[in-house]
Parts: sequence; structure tokens; C-alpha cells
Amino acid sequence: MNLVESLRAHRLLAIIRGTDPTAALRTVLALAEEGIEAVEVSLTTKDATSVIAQARAELGPKALVGAGTVRTAADAARAVDAGASFLVTPALVDGLQSGDGPDVPVLMGALTPSEIEGALARGACAVKLFPGSLGGPGYLRALRDPFPEVPFVPVGGVDAAAARAYLALGATAVGVGSPLVGDAADGGDLGELRARVAVFRAATAAEEAP
Repeated sequence: MNLVESLRAHRLLAIIRGTDPTAALRTVLALAEEGIEAVEVSLTTKDATSVIAQARAELGPKALVGAGTVRTAADAARAVDAGASFLVTPALVDGLQSGDGPDVPVLMGALTPSEIEGALARGACAVKLFPGSLGGPGYLRALRDPFPEVPFVPVGGVDAAAARAYLALGATAVGVGSPLVGDAADGGDLGELRARVAVFRAATAAEEAP
């Protein structure tokens, strides 16, 4: 499984944070039914590792169900044990590519040029540009000059309009949490979730990245 190729093809990473593990699992499955290929379950979600394990069991071994808010090597280990197919960090985290376990791709959080270099040095397959809202699409444009080959996935405050702008400027994909998921992972209406999915799928497919 190549996470970057999948993100480049589908251009949308859904991010789930919730207080209700049953609702969080329903949300993962609903997103998959609507064609969202990559879903991140934040470890701040109640019983997150159980949600990941159940989702992988339901969706099969090729499903891209990852763990987010991975802040330590211990977080990574329990996520991988639960079956996470990729890891997402909010910042630079050491010890995730120790060679002692399975080769699980890491989308590592970074903001500044120095942090981006640090993420790459730590073995990140792509850089989660976070918080994306701090600099917006214009900041991604500036970063693309010195880092033309780096796969960037902006996360944080990405609505449908921002998603279009980031992708038009060459983002590999965008990561979207509450603007897409809303309150579904807390027990909210899945019909409304499906409607938001349609909006974001249209937005991410609207323009081809250069």
C-alpha cells in the first residue's frame, strides 16, 4: 500500500475525532461507503484503537484506516497493534521508524521549513502542513518553491473553498476534520455527513493540481 499514491489519486483525507466510539465507527464506515478512501481516526477519540481495529475488520486489510494525533512512539505502537495502516502526527515525533516493527507510513506534522526538513529526516512519506489555517494557500505556494517534490497535505481549517485552492496550488491532498465530519462521530446525523461528503468530493475533484 502506498499512502502517498492513494492520497494523490483521491485527494481527500477524512479526520475523525469523537466522543462516542460506536458513532465514530459508523462514521468511518459511512465515509467508506461514500467513496472516501483514506480515513484518520484521532487517538483523542474515545476507544480510538478499538474503532480502528473494528473498522479494519469491517473494511478489509487493504482499507486505509489510520491513526491520528500520534505524539509518541508508544502511541504509534498501540495504533499499529490495533491495525492502523498509517500514522499521522501533529508535530515532529521521534522513534516512529525504528525498524523494529511493520513498515507503516507516517504523515508527519510540520509548519516551518526547518520542521519540514525535520519531518523528512525522520522518514515521513508526506508532510501534514499544520495548522494550514495559519498561512493558508498562499503559504503553501511559497513552500512549493524550495520544496517542489515534497508531498504536502494541508490540515486545519480546510473548508471546501480552501480545499480547491490548496489542490490548485499543488497539494497532494487535503485533510479535513470538522468541516466534513461535523458531529457524526458524536452521534450526529449520517445523512448530513453524506451530504457534506458530496460537497467535498466535488470540491476536491473540481480542478487538477499542476
